[in-house]
Amino acid sequence: MLADATRVRIVMALRDAGELPVNRLADIVDKSPAGVSQHLAKLRLARIVATRQEGQKVFYRLENEHASRLVADAIFQAEHSLGGVPRHHQADQAVAE
Repeated sequence: MLADATRVRIVMALRDAGELPVNRLADIVDKSPAGVSQHLAKLRLARIVATRQEGQKVFYRLENEHASRLVADAIFQAEHSLGGVPRHHQADQAVAE
């Protein structure tokens, strides 16, 4: 489900903002609202995002903190494959010195 960069960007945007409508998410990830809606439908089926309707607008949010943690851990793991000290460890290293 998180193999697609757009879906990862959607999850990260929701992590940062809390709750957003499709059009705002589309602006943030620089994709069409129709494309973002398709990604959100998949994320919703996987229970990564949940919805709330207010009038005609549908707002999306992360279902729980695990979705956010899953994306963060995937990014941290990818940083390890780049070699050197991963960015997420640099702060720990600076504190130890």
